[in-house]
Amino acid sequence: MHSFVKRNKRTVYKILNWLIPDDKKYLSFNYRMKIGRKLNWNNPQAYTEKVQWLKLNDIVPEYTVMVDKYSVKDYIAQKIGPVYVIPTIGVWENAEDIDFSKLPEQFVLKCSHDSGGLLICKDKAKLNTEAVKKEFSKALKMRFYMEGREYQYKDVVPRVIAEQYIEQEDGGAPWDYKVLCFGGKAKLIEVHAGRYSDKHTQSFYDIDWKQTTISQGGEDTISKIPIPKPACFDEMIEKSEILAQGMRHVRVDWYIVKGQLLFGEITLYDGSGLEPFTKYEDDLLLGSWIDINN
Repeated sequence: MHSFVKRNKRTVYKILNWLIPDDKKYLSFNYRMKIGRKLNWNNPQAYTEKVQWLKLNDIVPEYTVMVDKYSVKDYIAQKIGPVYVIPTIGVWENAEDIDFSKLPEQFVLKCSHDSGGLLICKDKAKLNTEAVKKEFSKALKMRFYMEGREYQYKDVVPRVIAEQYIEQEDGGAPWDYKVLCFGGKAKLIEVHAGRYSDKHTQSFYDIDWKQTTISQGGEDTISKIPIPKPACFDEMIEKSEILAQGMRHVRVDWYIVKGQLLFGEITLYDGSGLEPFTKYEDDLLLGSWIDINN
């Protein structure tokens, strides 16, 4: 079996981008629609506000390499070692060129320039390859930059990447451990368990691995069962902080498969700063950790 996960409402974003070409005005409008508050550009305090400020003011050319899901692999190998990189099986700039005959029975396909869209193939024999090519041909034409005006995506070369398939010991999708770093230091770990299922949960743990009450989307999204602290937790924090050096804020994502820590991706703006927190005080707490004056 296989699944295809993709982002929706792109037609709406195309219309909005045509109507509001100015970045600041677009972000102000999108923020009001998604967060429900007016964006305070003069004195941003909340996390969601400061992320919008970073989009316009924290311009670093290297960030384009970091968010490119293909180029970042070499970046990670050089920074912390190739042992953390999930092997690449193939890469194509044209979806029609994907040679499924050379792919293993299980694999993952995703785009280098996108967020949220991927194909998880567990049985190639049941895969409709023509439908997959069609989906990825559409995905390659999309520009993720236009959705949240995250400038670092603007110059990423659109490519389809085939990666080695990984899973939990129970056969489910591996848990996501997203380490949120501020000023080069890890402060929170956002854990997603049961991804791509009706049992998906999102929980936030502090640096001492104590579960917090922070949530996005309501308290029902928090796992009711305590998530065990990973054996490689210290290694995860150490490597995340190496990658976060010199950055005001960054999120470093990891998987753990058979005890091995594996790099997932680098995300500069968690949820593009457009996913509201259940409690406004948590938005302010995370915002207090971003120093925009330095």
